[in-house]
Amino acid sequence: MTPRADRRLHRARRATLLSLATGVWASVLLPTVGLTRDTDPGRVALGAVGILAFAATQTAVLYAAVTPWLDQRWRRRAQLSLAGVAVLTIPLVGPVAAGVWPTWAWLGASLIGMAPLLVRLPAALAVIAGTLLVSAGVAWWTGGSVVRYLIVAGGIGVTIAAVNWFQVWFWDLLVEARQGQAAQARLAAAEERLRFARDVHDVLGHSLTVIALKAELAARLAPVDPERAGREATEVQRLAASALAEVRETVHGYRAVDLGEQLAAVAGVLRSCGVRCKVLPPPADLPQSAATELAVVLREAGTNILRHSRADWCRIHIHREDDVARMTVTNDGADDGGADEHSHGLRGLADRLAAVGGELRVRREDAVFTLEATVPVAS
Repeated sequence: MTPRADRRLHRARRATLLSLATGVWASVLLPTVGLTRDTDPGRVALGAVGILAFAATQTAVLYAAVTPWLDQRWRRRAQLSLAGVAVLTIPLVGPVAAGVWPTWAWLGASLIGMAPLLVRLPAALAVIAGTLLVSAGVAWWTGGSVVRYLIVAGGIGVTIAAVNWFQVWFWDLLVEARQGQAAQARLAAAEERLRFARDVHDVLGHSLTVIALKAELAARLAPVDPERAGREATEVQRLAASALAEVRETVHGYRAVDLGEQLAAVAGVLRSCGVRCKVLPPPADLPQSAATELAVVLREAGTNILRHSRADWCRIHIHREDDVARMTVTNDGADDGGADEHSHGLRGLADRLAAVGGELRVRREDAVFTLEATVPVAS
């Protein structure tokens, strides 16, 4: 399953691509007006070939601009293809409707509009200047109005370039934000591993050093003082058992769940994915055993919200009723293809809670999904 944040990024990419394509194809349609105003079938045919080839290579460049995982060689080929086709359109499209409609100037405007997606600013300025010179040259060659060609290619082209640059810039921000979230998650996991390794080293380092020294002493005393060697060996055994107990204590400390921290973590993930999350803190007198069971349910509920819904809001409420702790997780955006009472994850949770005397119930009302877990609390 694709994480919800990645699904949002893919939807944003499709929206950006559609917006760019709409603008490009709208600007490419205008040169076809020249085809309708030319009476020579040969020029019309050659012009149509040039316009279609330009539109195809332009679409490939647009696709590459919003596809960061695309191979760099494919990206360069698309850009070189567009440059080559743009040169070929001069003899193919330039003479179409000469003096009647600035046919090639509209292609020049599209090319200027693509400049920010192809190269950096200095090179983009060079592309714009070169395109304007070519546009003026085509106007002079075909007998058209140089001023009209420059206004179409320059004015319309710069406007398209500004719009395209803004859309791609905004898309790049979204990609960088998603990469930052992934890097932050990896960093947090690495820091936790380092902290755990440091704690285990602190616990075992001293004990293992003493055990090694005691074992060495016992080995040296065995030939000369077997009684003392036996005492040292017994001490080694005691130290090893003590070290094992300390390691188990450390691991148990990591396994012990802080329900408040789990709530904050789940709410943070949901909010980072665009879900408004309201959390009521758990009661302070909730026993650790109940908190551990509810934390497991909370993690599964958060995962289901991300995977199986298009939630805009979520409410998490944990409270205690006499000898029962109750957690309710409610969210909107539930769909028929999402998790329900028959899903494997929820069935496993129900079995786990049943083993400790608890209960898991789910219900859906229209698009609102509610999960309710109860765990007995010892008096």
